[in-house]
Amino acid sequence: MSLPGPIDPPARLLMGPGPITADPRVLRAMSAQLVGQYDPFMTDAMNEVMGLYRQVFVTGNQQTLLIDSTARGAIEAALVSLLEPGDRVLVPVMGRFGHLLVEIAQRCGAEVHTVDIEWGRIAELDVIEAALERVRPTLLATVHGDTSTTVLQPFDGLKELCERYDCLLYADVTATIGGNPFLTDAWGVDAATGGLQKCLGGPSGSAPATFSARAVEVIERRKSIEAGIRAEGDAVAAHPIRSNYFDLGMIFDYWSSRRLNHHTEATTMLYGARECARLVLEEGLEAYQARHALHGRAMLAGVQGLGLEVFGDLEHKMANIVGVAIPDGVDGEAVRGTMLADFGIEIGTSFGPLAGRVWRIGTMGYNARTDAVLTTLSALETVLRRVGVAVPTGGGVDAAYDAYGAAA
Repeated sequence: MSLPGPIDPPARLLMGPGPITADPRVLRAMSAQLVGQYDPFMTDAMNEVMGLYRQVFVTGNQQTLLIDSTARGAIEAALVSLLEPGDRVLVPVMGRFGHLLVEIAQRCGAEVHTVDIEWGRIAELDVIEAALERVRPTLLATVHGDTSTTVLQPFDGLKELCERYDCLLYADVTATIGGNPFLTDAWGVDAATGGLQKCLGGPSGSAPATFSARAVEVIERRKSIEAGIRAEGDAVAAHPIRSNYFDLGMIFDYWSSRRLNHHTEATTMLYGARECARLVLEEGLEAYQARHALHGRAMLAGVQGLGLEVFGDLEHKMANIVGVAIPDGVDGEAVRGTMLADFGIEIGTSFGPLAGRVWRIGTMGYNARTDAVLTTLSALETVLRRVGVAVPTGGGVDAAYDAYGAAA
C-alpha cells in the first residue's frame, strides 16, 4: 500500500456559517516552532493571550483564557464546571445551538427548563422574565447568535433579570465574538465561551472564554469540595466537577501564576488564538465590528437584489451571516455542490426545521471583504440561472455595490 502524499487541500472560499477561510497571518503564526510548556516565552504568551482576550470580550475578568478544544468543548467546560446535579437551568431555545445547550446541561445532571421560540425569532425579555419567575434557575444559558437561524439575541435587560432572580448568566458567543458587539461586564455576563473559526478568522480547536468573579466563586467552591473528597477519601460527600479535562478549577490553576500542571497546552493553537485577537485589536475592535456590519449589509442587499427571500428577523440579524430561503423547486444541495465544484465557493446548508429550506452565507473574519462578497454573489447568480431560476442579471452584485456606495 502506497503512502498518501503531503496534505494539499483544494483552493476554497469558505462563505458558509463557519469554519471560514483562515487569515493567512494566523496560519503563519501557527507555523512557529514549539517551546517548552514552562519556557518563559510560553508563559509570557499565555499572559498576553489573557490580556488580549479581555479586550475582545470587553471585560476585566481575571479568568479570561483559552480552553483547548473546539467551541463545543468550551461550552461543556463552562456548564460542567458551573452546574451540579439537580441545579435548575433555563435555556431559551431559538435554534440548533439552544438545543445543544439543553443536551449538555442535561448530561451535567441539571434539571433543564426551556423557553421554546420559533426559529428565526428572538426570545423577548418579558418571556424570559416569566420563565425565570416560574423556574427560579441557578443558571440562565443562552446563545448570543445562533448561526442556524442567523438571529442575534439581545442581552439588554438580562443582567437586571439575573440579579433579580439570583442566577448566573452564561452566553455561547461562538458565532458572534469579535464581529458583533458583546459587552461582557456591562451586560452582566458571568461566563462566555467562543471559538476562533468564525468572526475571529482562525481555525477551530481553541476556545477563548471568560468568567466573572461570581462564576469563579462557584467553580472554586466545587474545587474545594473535590479536594476535601480526595483528602478524606469520602467519595459520597458532594458533587465534584464531573470532568477532569474540562474542570475549570484546575484549568484556572494552570493559567495562573502557579502554573499547576493540568494538561499540555496546545501551543500551536495558542499561537493562532493570540494572533486572532492581536489582529482584531490591531484593526480596532469597533472598526473590526464595523467591517463585519458593512460586508454583512452588502451580502444581505445582494441576495435581495437577486430577488431571493431572506430568512429570519432582520431587525435582530447577526452582522456576519445571512439566511437565504431556497427558491421553490430548487435542489439546494445541488446548487451548493455546483458552487463548490465550479467556483470553489462553499455556502452553508441548514438543519432541523430549516433543512432543505435555507442556505446560510457568511461574511466573517478574513472573508468580511468586498471581493469575497461580490465573487460569491456572482457565482450564486450564475448557478441559479443554470438551474432555471429567473434572477435579475447582475442584480446581486449591483445591489451590493449600492450598499457599499451608501456606506462610503
